[in-house]
Amino acid sequence: MSAPGVLSSASLVVPLAEGRYIDWGVISISVTNLLIIVAMIVVFVLALVLPFPHRHDDDES
Repeated sequence: MSAPGVLSSASLVVPLAEGRYIDWGVISISVTNLLIIVAMIVVFVLALVLPFPHRHDDDES
């Protein structure tokens, strides 16, 4: 592959729009990453709160 071919294929990977960022002092995070982190925390909390499925025994004495 020639150099112009590499450059033209690499330009296809560059996103057309910049991401949006939230800045809190020294912390800067993209909105997409923030939403993914919040979703992971929600799933983790649900895993702690929801009961595990278990087998119901009908013949309890």
